[in-house]
Amino acid sequence: MSTASTTEHPMVETRHQTQLLTLLRDEGPMSRVELGERLELPRARVGAEVARLAEVGLVETAGPSASRGGRRSTLVRLAGDLRVLSVDVGATSVGVALTDASCEVLVHTVEDCDVRQGPHAVLKRVVELAEKIREEAPGKLIAAGIGLPGPVSFAEGMAVAPPIMPGWDRFSVRDHLGGLLRCPVTVDNDVNSMALGERHAGVARSIDDLVFVKIGTGIGCGIVLGGKVYRGVAGTAGDIGHIRLDDYGPTCACGETGCLEAYFGGAALARDGLTLARSGRSAYLADVVAARGAITAADVGRAAASGDFGAVNLIRDGGRRLGQVVASLVSFVNPGMVVIGGGVAQLGHQLLAEIRSSVYRRSLPLATGNLPIVLSELGDTAGVIGAAWSATDRAFTLSS
Repeated sequence: MSTASTTEHPMVETRHQTQLLTLLRDEGPMSRVELGERLELPRARVGAEVARLAEVGLVETAGPSASRGGRRSTLVRLAGDLRVLSVDVGATSVGVALTDASCEVLVHTVEDCDVRQGPHAVLKRVVELAEKIREEAPGKLIAAGIGLPGPVSFAEGMAVAPPIMPGWDRFSVRDHLGGLLRCPVTVDNDVNSMALGERHAGVARSIDDLVFVKIGTGIGCGIVLGGKVYRGVAGTAGDIGHIRLDDYGPTCACGETGCLEAYFGGAALARDGLTLARSGRSAYLADVVAARGAITAADVGRAAASGDFGAVNLIRDGGRRLGQVVASLVSFVNPGMVVIGGGVAQLGHQLLAEIRSSVYRRSLPLATGNLPIVLSELGDTAGVIGAAWSATDRAFTLSS
């Protein structure tokens, strides 16, 4: 990306500025009086911080506030021309979005992309897509966030030994992308980003303790505790796709056998669907193979929706296995909600019913008594919204 199309990151100078910007992002425009009350700061200090943030282009005035008696004060909001680039890299696709500073998606594009091409090719394409969508919503780029489909060291900004990402191991995505975009970059696991997206803009809005399960090419889980993503010591918390269910099960992409992902990821569904078609146990899928020569997880979903017995059984079996693992999570974490997302989640309510049944049957009644287990409503925007949230956290943090 050309340097002419970017701006230097505006500096945040004090802890109170960070608190003020975060509050405006989370709750929208506020008067100086409200800001002072919420942050427990004297009016003069709020006025000085707002003036400084306006000077560097991070906030602006937004018309009069609602009357509280006496003269109406002016609202303060995040500057309307601030932009955040957010990226959701999957195993077989890449989504790139531009949001405002409140993480509202302004432009979003998704295209097929094989993560196995390696970091240079994938990130080059990310930057090309970024250039294109920035023309549709021009403004000051203050930060970027990216989610990757594998274990990520959040502190170092890189993937570490990712099973399905050859060439990405310890490649500094944060530094490489930051150099191309000339702004701060955060790098996280894609499922953590999706969990954050659900927490801030989706069906789990304002729920502080939740579990988000992504069923795509692989299976992963994002855990939010106390309103923050729990990543663990090395960043691998929630890697439920590689929990072993059977020592003698099918071989997984990670090289082990019997992993949950080897039974019920998108690749596993496609594999088992092909077996059904070739064995004659699914007329629907046999027709698909005859027409196209291949099967996808989406084909299995369509077969099940049409009432195909073999496909329905595949989904039920996969949902039951996933439910076993989710039940253990529910007993351990005791979340306020479980959200199911990702491409395979589009199999819908047959899958959801099986997961619910397994979780409610296996977990303590106290943990599941008021536990909603629901499908994501954000679809493919969950990851980019969450990546934007992480990026704004970084942009609004006191610069060292």
